[in-house]
Amino acid sequence: MDISRASACTYGLNSKSFDYALQVSASAGFKKVDLWGGMPHFSINESEYSIDELIKSAEKHGVRIANIGTYCGKSFSSDSKDEIEQEIKNTKKTIDIANRLGARSIRVVPGSGELSVLDKIVPYFKEVAEYAELKGVYMGFENHGGPISGNPSACAELSEKVGSKYFGVLYEPCNLMHAGVDYKEAFKTFSQYITHTHIKDGKIGDDGKFRATMLGDGIIDMVWVIENLNKAGYDGDFALEYEVNHIEPIETGLKKWFEYYKNK
Repeated sequence: MDISRASACTYGLNSKSFDYALQVSASAGFKKVDLWGGMPHFSINESEYSIDELIKSAEKHGVRIANIGTYCGKSFSSDSKDEIEQEIKNTKKTIDIANRLGARSIRVVPGSGELSVLDKIVPYFKEVAEYAELKGVYMGFENHGGPISGNPSACAELSEKVGSKYFGVLYEPCNLMHAGVDYKEAFKTFSQYITHTHIKDGKIGDDGKFRATMLGDGIIDMVWVIENLNKAGYDGDFALEYEVNHIEPIETGLKKWFEYYKNK
């Protein structure tokens, strides 16, 4: 696989500093990171966080921020006009930061995630999508499960109604599988709207419960995912999301994921 398109999600190190997370990612072989959008990894609040220090850390470790896994858009379903206006401002500020970092994309959230708010959040995402296009930053809402993001037809509907190539789905096959959704069928439904992707692995045990696994030990066909994304015209990154510290510490396990990806 093309290692220039591989990035490492820092969520698996969300209790550690961003400097440590970037160091671990670089040591595993990655040149790009998918930065978790919560503290201590990221914030738009200058009183608690320094973008300048993040830039220095990235330069020190020889990595680039490829995506910021924020929670922008969460308040778009609020009944408060003030909260919505503040969310719009915060989202635009995040887009500005992503542009400054050279990040291709940010993660967003479809309001409360309920189907009942789908039409309500469309105009707000339209506004920030226009701004994102000016800045060259894509936005994607992740398949986290739920009535919108875990529902392929709703994902396509929201993306179509917003109507911007800079807004769409953050495709997450393993999350879909975990939610009982066929990730390959889901792909067919919203492939034209995919703006970013996360890759991890897992399986369903004999007891019917989901279990996260090391990459390659579960039932997610990574090669199928990547090949079909490429065929669909996707030209973004493939972010490997290590969330199995209970199996092996990320400090040693992440390199195994990188090697698995590289050798496929």
